[in-house]
Amino acid sequence: MTGQAAARPHVSHPVEALSGSARVPGDKSISHRALIFGALATGTTRVTGLLEGEDVLRTGAAMRALGAEVERGADGDWTIRGRGVGGLGEPADILDLGNSGTGARLIAGVLATHPITTFVTGDASLRRRPMGRVKVPLEQMGARFITRAGDRLPMAVIGAANPLPIEYRLPVASAQVKSAILLAGLVAPGRTTVIEPEATRDHTENLLRHFGATVTVAPDGKGGRIVSVTGEAELAGRDVVVPTDPSSAAFLAVAAAALPGSDLTLQGVGINPLRAGLYQTLREMGADLRFDNRRIEGGEPVADIVIRGARLKGVEVPAERAPSMIDEYPVLAVAAACAEGRTVMAGIQEMRVKESDRIAAVAAGLAANGIDYAETPDSLTVQGRGGRPRGGGKVVTHMDHRIAMSFLMLGLLAERAVTVDDVGMIDTSFPGFVGLMNRLGARIEVAA
Repeated sequence: MTGQAAARPHVSHPVEALSGSARVPGDKSISHRALIFGALATGTTRVTGLLEGEDVLRTGAAMRALGAEVERGADGDWTIRGRGVGGLGEPADILDLGNSGTGARLIAGVLATHPITTFVTGDASLRRRPMGRVKVPLEQMGARFITRAGDRLPMAVIGAANPLPIEYRLPVASAQVKSAILLAGLVAPGRTTVIEPEATRDHTENLLRHFGATVTVAPDGKGGRIVSVTGEAELAGRDVVVPTDPSSAAFLAVAAAALPGSDLTLQGVGINPLRAGLYQTLREMGADLRFDNRRIEGGEPVADIVIRGARLKGVEVPAERAPSMIDEYPVLAVAAACAEGRTVMAGIQEMRVKESDRIAAVAAGLAANGIDYAETPDSLTVQGRGGRPRGGGKVVTHMDHRIAMSFLMLGLLAERAVTVDDVGMIDTSFPGFVGLMNRLGARIEVAA
């Protein structure tokens, strides 16, 4: 299980530039959803470009345990033969989602409106993450949950035999909670509606339409959106092409953008506007970054991202941009440490309930490397030096893959090498990360 193996400390050394062309792994959010929707569809779904990281593989194993046929072909494509909406069966054993908060929350939505009892757990990191935000609306639909104190895993999900459609206003914008409710709503009669205070990533809505569900999206007049799905749906198997993950590409993009002399091309990256906030922010910071060869793949906008190194300047990132880049703030903090002046990141309280408390983890990593910062419950401010930050520290990752990758990037950009206490969990989202970085000019190695 992730995080239970011996830690793998690595050292990231300063380098002059990154160069070359690379294709990062497939989008994690879309990969999870492709497996789940394929299992809920009738017929066969074929998925090309699936991220084969541990998080996604755990979701595939869960769908298999619930009765779908999930197989990897010799050509690397995946085939799912689904059971139809409402047709999944009770698993013989506990579903172990490893480190995957996305998998746990989305699958909770699926289980909530199947008349079965399922037990769900995860690794030590996932067992610390609260599930109350999905539990509350799903109980309104008729499901029952038994959890540990603080609404934490392990948990039992007793699905509703007669699920109810609901209208639910999200207290905090969250694509995972929205998606869990919409997935549960596929079985319930009538329309299930989620009102989100700010637009969050819409991969669930896009894929639901792709598989044949009726989904409507409308503005709520207050800057948010009203998203509805018509229940008692029939999904049909479809082919899905997974674009590469903009959140994974972000680490390479930041390192290249902050190293003058870099010239890097990232191929086929998803540029969904609800996921592209980091790239907009980097441009505002003065990054030399452009989207080439724009196209549509699998219903999602895609482009090749070309980055050349430049001097960056601090900016204020508007709070309303947070949903479009919530996973990218740790590596944005690294860019901010290299920029001239102050970078303010506001409205980021969602970071507190990720794989770790990411605001606290980033702040500690910055402090260990001599970088000035200030944090509040929902913001982080970084004072950059206008060049290489000091570095030389050791970073505690708290089993969080994005903290690990972000501070490995800091080591490339700093005056002195940075040590990261563990990189094993990076495989949950970016298999082969260290090897790919080293091929592009990085110098990351196992700590002595």
